[in-house]
Amino acid sequence: MKLSLDTSGLTEVRADALILGRHTDDAKLTPALAAVDKKLGGLLSKVMAAEKFEGKIGQVSHVHTDGRLRAARVLVAGLGPKKDSGAEAVRRAASAAARRARDLGARSAAAYLAAEGVPARARAQATVEGAVLGTYRFDKYLKEKSPKRLDSLVVSEPERRSQAAAENGMRAGETWAAATCLARDLVNEPANVVTPAYLARRAQEIARAGRLGLKVLERADCARLGMGAYVGVAQGSHEPPKFIHLTYKPKGRARKRVVVIGKGITFDSGGLDLKPADGMYRMKDDMSGAAAVLGLFQALPKLALPVEVHGLIAATENMPSGTAQRPGDVVRAMNGLTIEIGNTDAEGRLTLADALAYAAKEIKPDEMLDLATLTGAIVIALGMGLSGVFATDDGLAGRVLGAAEAAGEKMWRLPLHDEYKEGLKSDIADLNNISSQRGGGAIVAGLFMRDFTGGRPWAHLDIAGTAFTERELPLGPKGGTGVGVRTLLAYLSALAGKR
Repeated sequence: MKLSLDTSGLTEVRADALILGRHTDDAKLTPALAAVDKKLGGLLSKVMAAEKFEGKIGQVSHVHTDGRLRAARVLVAGLGPKKDSGAEAVRRAASAAARRARDLGARSAAAYLAAEGVPARARAQATVEGAVLGTYRFDKYLKEKSPKRLDSLVVSEPERRSQAAAENGMRAGETWAAATCLARDLVNEPANVVTPAYLARRAQEIARAGRLGLKVLERADCARLGMGAYVGVAQGSHEPPKFIHLTYKPKGRARKRVVVIGKGITFDSGGLDLKPADGMYRMKDDMSGAAAVLGLFQALPKLALPVEVHGLIAATENMPSGTAQRPGDVVRAMNGLTIEIGNTDAEGRLTLADALAYAAKEIKPDEMLDLATLTGAIVIALGMGLSGVFATDDGLAGRVLGAAEAAGEKMWRLPLHDEYKEGLKSDIADLNNISSQRGGGAIVAGLFMRDFTGGRPWAHLDIAGTAFTERELPLGPKGGTGVGVRTLLAYLSALAGKR
């Protein structure tokens, strides 16, 4: 989508659709709506009254201008009540209106969504994110593609003193939305395309374009480093594993060194503990954490944040075969801990264990975060609309949750309840990869992984319920959501003092 900033009056904007916003509790038309309504001879207010437009988030009303404006249509999008106003209200209004404009046949749109208390920069960024994410499609494999596409968006900012801020916000929104769309594309691709080698090639492309550091470790390299947990998962597939290490370093002195790890199981059959057919069908999305990491690193060079960031992906398939890991096997992780395999379908925590141990030993970060479609238990606990957050450090947990709120991604902190670790005991190894006790599966997985962090501040985001959606959401269609990308960007931007 081509983006530009317009500084002329709203009645002078040339586009197929002009998008304006209205709160539910606006006592009268805002100055922007009033100016447009006057040009239309009161038609806009009449249509809103006839349609009982209330300004609820997601509600959209439209009218044809019949040549009385340079814009062919005017769309009014609900911003909700003023007390709940914020960037997320703007995102959702922009998304709903951009979809409606596209479906009405518009190829170009202009938007001015002046929500209560949202400054120009945040408003422009949210407008772009909403419009781009809301109109996202993955139609690569469809022979008959919809001809209806929104090709360009003008962000309108008539106030001269706010135009520089709006320009900055628009460009940030473009970067954040593109990173999220990259993650969505990777998750939506089938597993016969997105293999560990494919992820490594995409990492190479991103590193080359952004002048980032990149190291890809092969199976033998990982074995030499002692990554027995990761290599054990990989041994059942003919697809070679790829351990991907991306590095972004700022030009000046870094304020912090942060590691972000994404679970990279490109297809999860369950291994010899095979999943049932309906539970296996969507397992191409088990690399959603890895997709978020790649999306993040596409964005980082454009944002130039003064934070050193390392991205790790232990990419592999989890497949059944004559060479596959067996229940009851014992493997040794990079930090020396031995693990009895209680269930081969609890493989993600094994790959993440070695990635965490690698980060602690080789990178020595100030903080570590991981994103993983890790447990069905988190879906039982929080449903399909919330990601679970676990953290060893209250300050880190607060920053992650604050970033999620700023990004409009719903997350909830759960405890690392130490008493549940009793269930991870093994008679023949240091740990079992599953618990002998019922319940608390998401917590148990977090407790297992904590033993590989080397005591460094660490946050774990379980995105099993939010990485993929079977229904259309306010900011996107069915399929991969790209969850976590914008939370990571907001988190790192806050560390850099830029949000």
